[in-house]
Amino acid sequence: MFTLKWTKEAEHQYEDLKAKAESILRSRKASARQKSSRDEGLFKQVHKTITLLKSNPRHPGLQTHEYTSIRNPFNQNKKVFEAYAQNRTPGAYRVFWCYGPKQNEITIIAITPHP
Repeated sequence: MFTLKWTKEAEHQYEDLKAKAESILRSRKASARQKSSRDEGLFKQVHKTITLLKSNPRHPGLQTHEYTSIRNPFNQNKKVFEAYAQNRTPGAYRVFWCYGPKQNEITIIAITPHP
């Protein structure tokens, strides 16, 4: 298991996704609709990705690979990785992360639609 750290940007992005999903869930329940919204599904997928990263960053479902367009915030010589939260979706969401700054830590750098 890894300990998660968050950049301010990533934490803000995650909290925005969570707040939007919770708001829609409340209104959906109030109107007795059963079908989940796109935003609820997106948050569920991003949350699952974060959970898998914490337990096994090399989980095959994450399709983790190196991403070179973002610099590591702790050491410019270290790698940044991209994990899939969605696949085969226009604007599919990705989670960008790196190891560190300490051993057994993962830092979530950003949660964004695929550039």
